[in-house]
Amino acid sequence: MTHVVHPYVHRIGIIRDWKSHWFADKGQYQDFLRGDVLLVDFLTKRLRGMYVADIHIERNEKTMRVIIKTSRPGVVIGRSGEGAAKLKADLFKEAKSKKIELPKEVRIDVEEIRLPESNASLVGQMVAEGLERRMPFRRVMKQMIEKVMANRDVKGARIVVSGRLGGAEMSRKEQVKKGSIPLQTFRADIDYAREKAYLPYGVIGIKVWINKGEVFDKEKTKN
Repeated sequence: MTHVVHPYVHRIGIIRDWKSHWFADKGQYQDFLRGDVLLVDFLTKRLRGMYVADIHIERNEKTMRVIIKTSRPGVVIGRSGEGAAKLKADLFKEAKSKKIELPKEVRIDVEEIRLPESNASLVGQMVAEGLERRMPFRRVMKQMIEKVMANRDVKGARIVVSGRLGGAEMSRKEQVKKGSIPLQTFRADIDYAREKAYLPYGVIGIKVWINKGEVFDKEKTKN
């Protein structure tokens, strides 16, 4: 049997870094980890459709910083910061309902992703959006992989969709691939994401791999 690993986790400590940054005292680790997982799940559902690629969390004793990476920062922030303020209020409400302890000062920072077509999570969301609009899945995949490969820094890409494609009775898997994706090369900067498209006849799973070349310098790539 093959031992399948997550391309991001496979490279942590080599060219990737952790998505949460904090130190915990004895007995705090479990609470902090539970809090991070529940808050990231809540924010992912709350910000669905706003093209959010990643959510990072940083903590110290007095403050907590939530970094939201998106290709449409204006949609998240809202007019004169109304969206960010409402999001912060919802975050405190969710934390209270799930009994998660938050510091008094919580900051929400929104970072813009300038090349959405080279980000696996955003590409997956675009494919999901196309499928939810009832567009033919082959056309969606073909158009998307051509957009991804049009970027200079992309060396290869692969998109896989699986489920009741086209409303068929039996589920199946289809994929498109261009360029090279060396999954076992540690220095290869492989961006990977999983998304879901919610359709009336079931959920379609989407997986995206994007190869952005090899990293030779000591600095870890920021994603």
